[in-house]
Amino acid sequence: MSENAATKTEASRGVKQGVVDSDARDKTRRVVIAYRAKHPKYGKYVSKRTRLHVHDEHNESRVGDTVEITPCRPVSKTKAWRLVRVVKRGGIED
Repeated sequence: MSENAATKTEASRGVKQGVVDSDARDKTRRVVIAYRAKHPKYGKYVSKRTRLHVHDEHNESRVGDTVEITPCRPVSKTKAWRLVRVVKRGGIED
């Protein structure tokens, strides 16, 4: 499979963007994906979030970074996503 085909397959699998919420564990990040959904009864837009545990093999992301993640086979009980790239650095720079 060529590099181009691998990229297309990855894109079709549901690449998402979110913000790193926690980097306390080794090779694991908690990423928050925030969105707004319409309330079924009242019609008002409500802020919601999804928290995902992401495998970060090289510990390259930090709290506040915007990252791109993709689904993968389960790495542990709660981790079934992996880090693709850091889109934008955020938080406090040292």
